[in-house]
Amino acid sequence: MTPPAGARSGHAVQVRYAEVTSAPLDLAAHEAAVADPRAGAVVSFQGVVRDHDHGRTVVSLEYEGHPSAADVLREVADELAADPDVYAVAVSHRIGPLAIGDAALVAAVSTAHRAAAFAACARLVDEVKARLPIWKHQVFADGTEEWVNCP
Repeated sequence: MTPPAGARSGHAVQVRYAEVTSAPLDLAAHEAAVADPRAGAVVSFQGVVRDHDHGRTVVSLEYEGHPSAADVLREVADELAADPDVYAVAVSHRIGPLAIGDAALVAAVSTAHRAAAFAACARLVDEVKARLPIWKHQVFADGTEEWVNCP
């Protein structure tokens, strides 16, 4: 994981990771990356590939990303890092073929208090899901397939 620039003068928040990668994601590494002696809370999220979608059995899944995906992810992380309650942010999304149970999205946020950390992590995940130009191709047990979040 390559940490992008994120520290700002007057605001000690850092974006520790904001990465789109084909490598497996490590939740513990994201949590460790946002560790901060001022933090009383670290909240993390791991979105994993499930074996079903809308009542159909998923047999394979692949994420494909637009070339701008890494820049968009960094932009979202930087925006969250501008929140004065947030001390550090780490977020990654995986692309390529994934197996059932693999982590597709991992995020971690540290703050002084738990309520702020839960809220910040939820905002981060929601913004990533809404804005990141990454599309999911699912193949189902019945041989049908679909693209999700495709423009």
